[in-house]
Amino acid sequence: METKHIKISDYSYDLPDERIAKFPLSQRDHSKLLLYKHGEVSEDVFYNIPNHLPKGALMVCNNTRVIQARMHFRKATGALIEVFLMEPAAPTDYELMFQTTGHCAWLCMIGNLKKWKEGSLKRDFSINGHEFTLVASLRRGEALTPEQEKLTTHSGGTNYWVDFEWNTEKVNFAEILEAVGELPIPPYLNRETQESDKTTYQTVYSKIKGSVAAPTAGLHFTDSVLSDLDKHGIVRDEVTLHVGAGTFKPVKSVEIDGHEMHTEYIVVHRHTFERLLEHDCSAIAVGTTSVRTLESLYYMGVYLEHHPDASEDELHVHQWTPYDDGRDGKLVDGITAVKAMQNILDYLDRNNLEALHSSTQIIIAPGYEYKIVKMLITNFHQPQSTLLLLVSAFLKGDWRKVYDYALSHEFRFLSYGDSSLLIP
Repeated sequence: METKHIKISDYSYDLPDERIAKFPLSQRDHSKLLLYKHGEVSEDVFYNIPNHLPKGALMVCNNTRVIQARMHFRKATGALIEVFLMEPAAPTDYELMFQTTGHCAWLCMIGNLKKWKEGSLKRDFSINGHEFTLVASLRRGEALTPEQEKLTTHSGGTNYWVDFEWNTEKVNFAEILEAVGELPIPPYLNRETQESDKTTYQTVYSKIKGSVAAPTAGLHFTDSVLSDLDKHGIVRDEVTLHVGAGTFKPVKSVEIDGHEMHTEYIVVHRHTFERLLEHDCSAIAVGTTSVRTLESLYYMGVYLEHHPDASEDELHVHQWTPYDDGRDGKLVDGITAVKAMQNILDYLDRNNLEALHSSTQIIIAPGYEYKIVKMLITNFHQPQSTLLLLVSAFLKGDWRKVYDYALSHEFRFLSYGDSSLLIP
């Protein structure tokens, strides 16, 4: 069957609510670890994962950090408005955004939008004993410039342009989020964010602020496990993919052709491409976000084969790029992953860049052939989700064996749940 015509109903299973982990274990690395090795399924404890990996292998993690992206404002009428930051608009660069003082703009999802028809929202806050006011103004329709309208349209039409202003130049936007924002835990946990989530919903190696959801496969790692990996000879590297709320977006269409993937922004440094080439472009991916980043790099390298002077924006990987022109997820024009990575490295050299900044909407579904990822560490995903499609593609359709075992052996599911190591 052509990938686009896959029926999402074929990727369903019964997930009782009590199997969804509402909170993490007190010790991250004591979670259960399901092992799928060449069709055989067994289990262990996560802190033993170095024993199951080949010495000298390259492991790639996503070092993004979850921001306190949810803010609440109350109108004079008493109506509560939720403003959920989705992606920076002015400036568009994440690093610059969090350093900004005085004013900035984001593309946001708005809760209770019908109650915010006009006017600004205000919220007082304090930092180090000093009182300040944050003002949020919704801009839409004729108030948007053509370029701003293009940005909101690019987001799928569900995000709105919101300008923020605050009455001090001594406080940057990162500090405001710490004071005003709430950490957005997954909606399926059906509970309020707690103070403990600020720690437990971040990986121990998170560095680069920008995500609105954690790369949860990494939540099992501790400093002790990372040290053991190093002792075991595992080479570790990092990429950055800022996870969007679209990762929770359900597939509502009968066939996946009708599902629109969200755009996510990635940053990959020169040393990562060098390490990939040193390892023949074979990697262990920690989580589906690392998978989407690594596999997207292949298509960026392919594009550069024919368009060596492309801009970073033109390297954006569209949802169906891997399947267009009858490719169906296979190698393009015989270009290997090694050639594709070398193309990107050459591109960085030509443009005097230390890192590649681009974006991806890639959907990985059965029929796709992985180019770089050879082993996958991941949690257990929701029924009928694009993440389950990704796992099925990785296991050549054998996902039910994994999920049946997990369900029958008391594994905990979803973001705060247990882990798996998948080796096809």
